[in-house]
Amino acid sequence: MSNFYKRHIFFCNNVRTDGKQCCSENNAKEMYRYAKDKCRASGTLGKGKLGVSESRCLGRCENGPVAVVYPDNIWYQYIDEEDIDEIMESHMDKGEIVNRLTIK
Repeated sequence: MSNFYKRHIFFCNNVRTDGKQCCSENNAKEMYRYAKDKCRASGTLGKGKLGVSESRCLGRCENGPVAVVYPDNIWYQYIDEEDIDEIMESHMDKGEIVNRLTIK
């Protein structure tokens, strides 16, 4: 059985109300929209291609904002659109992990 997507990235967009750090405080929603719009515009979004989704808490709040790419199980911390561009172009499109942004 094959995967629905070649690769699927999930952006944590959790909102915490207890005062602790959360990804939503760091433009996670905007970066998710940026990545999804970029894939849609390039025609790389959809079945057999790439998936871009948002999620609630991924449990790595201390590293936020975070995203995870499956099926590779690679976790990323990012800051801005340039980081998202690098993740999308290198890892999502070509399968090349962006080591400088990975979380161990």
